[in-house]
Amino acid sequence: MIDEHHDLLAGLDDVDWPGLSHAYGSAQDIPGRIRALCGADDQARQEALQSLSNSIFHQGSRYEASAHAVPFLARIAVAGPPTAREDTMWLLTRLAVDWHDEYDLTTGINTVGWRAAAAEHSPEKELPWYEEQLAAAANEDQLTMLREIRDWVAAGNSPDARWSALRGYDAVLAEMPRLLVLLDDADPRIRTRVAYLLAWFPEVAATTLPLLLARTACEDDPVVAATALVAAGLIGTTALAADLAPYLDADEPLVRWAAATALVRITSDPEDAVEPQLLGRAVAELTAAAGNPAPTHVTDYNEGDFHGHIERTLHSLPTGAPQAALTACLPRIERDRDGQRTRTALDKLFPTPLPAPLPDYADLSARQRQLLHALAEHHHPWIVRWTAGTLAERGLPDSQDGLRAYVGLPSTLEPGLYAGTGITPLNPT
Repeated sequence: MIDEHHDLLAGLDDVDWPGLSHAYGSAQDIPGRIRALCGADDQARQEALQSLSNSIFHQGSRYEASAHAVPFLARIAVAGPPTAREDTMWLLTRLAVDWHDEYDLTTGINTVGWRAAAAEHSPEKELPWYEEQLAAAANEDQLTMLREIRDWVAAGNSPDARWSALRGYDAVLAEMPRLLVLLDDADPRIRTRVAYLLAWFPEVAATTLPLLLARTACEDDPVVAATALVAAGLIGTTALAADLAPYLDADEPLVRWAAATALVRITSDPEDAVEPQLLGRAVAELTAAAGNPAPTHVTDYNEGDFHGHIERTLHSLPTGAPQAALTACLPRIERDRDGQRTRTALDKLFPTPLPAPLPDYADLSARQRQLLHALAEHHHPWIVRWTAGTLAERGLPDSQDGLRAYVGLPSTLEPGLYAGTGITPLNPT
């Protein structure tokens, strides 16, 4: 470990890591992984980050060790080696709000509902149930298993994922005073990461909203500014409208998009809406953005799916979404976590199967071509695999290489592999 970062990890060995658990059992390996984040070996640092992600944030789950790691990760994010800070901020965000949780919602995170649900499954409420099961256990194997779980719950744990996730969230919340200084960090990537993190902590909005607006006012990086504006919209109310309005006139399209997104976000219902003329400007901005390609650099919201975010934002309007904007967003598949957007687009743009043999790609409608081209070029090939059945039902190629051949892009497969598909590669390799 680099000597200059030694003080960051003071107290690391005072934690009873062997007595804590993570995804793979005892957490005794965690201090070594955290130390490696501060090391000079870049490969070891990357391996440590991957190991930490897999163990204390395994597929979105948080564990006993997760919350105990947060204070040390926060210190590294603020004052650790430059090579570790951004990745550590990413991990802190995941420990607070999982990608399968509410964090990507255009309407923000409902911490009140989350806390209420977690409270219903607290260790105090779960323990009596396990005691009852233990008393009724019929054999020694059941007794052994139930005793282990009962003892674990009695030690202050709950098997409910919402409860364990909330412990990670609250651990990051406790570090917020330390992390807020990063809004003024020299590195725009760090400013972006902390602005994004603040979007999911409405309980401290009184403190963070002014800071997010101040950051936006002096920010020269459009991604940072846009991230901060959307964050402000996610934790703000209609009182924020006057602060957001000037950014609708920004030169940078991404900043205009963010201001419009935030203005729609703070309109929760017709009785608590932004002034109609201002809201109309915001909707017009989003409609215009829907008809254009995504900016080269986008924010992390909605997993970076720019048009998908516009679509979800407009659907949240209490007055209804403009159809022109929704139609423009439909064939633009940039990311799609579970394939649902892709299937919806296929259903609407190809309502009936295409005839066999397939018509020429050039004979399809503009939006049909746009969708197929986006899928053929997509850098996440599993989206096509997830929607292969829908593609086949529409008479379309059901693999990415098949789509690439159909739309006229170079193939990554040997021509012979297309045998029996009815497709001839236009640019075989």
